[in-house]
Amino acid sequence: MIEFVQDNEERIFQALDQDVGKHPVEAYRDEVGVVAKSAKLSLSCVEKWMAPRKGDLPLVFFPASAQVMPEPFGVVLIMGSWNFPISLSLDPLIAAISAGNAVVLKPSELSPTCSSFLAENIPKYLDSKSIKVIEGGIDVCEQLLQQKWDKIFFTGSQRVGRIVMTAAAQHLTPVTLELGGKSPAIMDSSSNPTNMKVIAKRIVGAKWGSCSGQACIAIDYLLVEERFASDLIDLLAKTIKQFYGQNPIESKSLCKIVNKNNFKRLLDLLKDPLVEASVVYGGSVDEEKMYIEPTILLNPPLDSQIMTEEIFGPLLPIITLDDIYESIDFISSRPKPLAIYAFTRDEKFKKQILSRTSSGSVTFNDTLLQFLCDSLPFGGVGQSGFGRYHGKYSFDTFSHEKAILQRGFFPELEPRYPPWNSFKLHFIKLAYAFNYIGLILLLLGLKK
Repeated sequence: MIEFVQDNEERIFQALDQDVGKHPVEAYRDEVGVVAKSAKLSLSCVEKWMAPRKGDLPLVFFPASAQVMPEPFGVVLIMGSWNFPISLSLDPLIAAISAGNAVVLKPSELSPTCSSFLAENIPKYLDSKSIKVIEGGIDVCEQLLQQKWDKIFFTGSQRVGRIVMTAAAQHLTPVTLELGGKSPAIMDSSSNPTNMKVIAKRIVGAKWGSCSGQACIAIDYLLVEERFASDLIDLLAKTIKQFYGQNPIESKSLCKIVNKNNFKRLLDLLKDPLVEASVVYGGSVDEEKMYIEPTILLNPPLDSQIMTEEIFGPLLPIITLDDIYESIDFISSRPKPLAIYAFTRDEKFKKQILSRTSSGSVTFNDTLLQFLCDSLPFGGVGQSGFGRYHGKYSFDTFSHEKAILQRGFFPELEPRYPPWNSFKLHFIKLAYAFNYIGLILLLLGLKK
């Protein structure tokens, strides 16, 4: 896989530019670099990952030994996404192969150039008997989901995730769903002016720097105390211009909206008069090129679509609160997000965020880095998905951990006298009280 991305780097850049308008720097950071990193890590660690691990047994099990042996599920289906059509197809593919599975990869039809590129070139580098790439639209997806798989790995929307899970249930197939949700960012009042500038840069980068907000881990909305909202909006506006120029819609560093349906969906979010009135920065669109300017909204109605559905685009609502601690109740009263980003130096506030909210991940004072860290599991909880991957967690996701326990035939004690039965009952009760199941088996030699 390393050779694959190295040989085809320029072609990958061209395909990503054609499908979603990614700049080569963004394409390498979020796509090519991610795949190369995963492949190198798997090659260097796979022998260690696949080796049986010694299991710990209580002394009362003696003589016995235990192991945990990872084994492949079998034939797995990987369904990629359109927003990161290379990395979110090949990253799980690397993991599935490392774990010893045969794989059918279905790239997203919404990124047709990347899909064709993968279908044409993967067979040149990987065993075509074990790895298949199948292209097609909804009809092909439906046919694939009707088949029996040993594992399904899906990245995409909650709506399609429900369809995948329903189909998998027919065959009791285990599923990993990498979905999304409304991932909030919180900014408290403890930051000094210098830190505020850093925070603004990190928010802008997390919202618009990764596929123009069309990313499951992008900031969906921002929570801030009312007294700081005006200053924050000014800082964000300055940072947007610094990153993308005076006319950001003309910037080559911003991705386009993937297709007309998603473009229309985003425009429909702004059509609500109360939502449209809340726009404080941006809002310009280029329908022909399918670009939307980075747009900031202040306090759109909480019951509007923009605040109840995942935005998945370059629109950033800012919600003001009287006290930043109210953000905890605000988040916990809504579906569990894939990520929470909190900019704060308040240790008490951090502990409350961790203990009173639930999310796939929490990142303090930065954004997106949790996705790139192979030593941390990446995945959602609740409606934002379930299952996890990255690094060793990817290998585990595509493996079944088989428990192995070995014993000999000695010693074996047989009950011989009637009084033994009464003693055995009391001993069993005592053994259960101390969880000494092994001691029961070892000393009593229970028989049916």
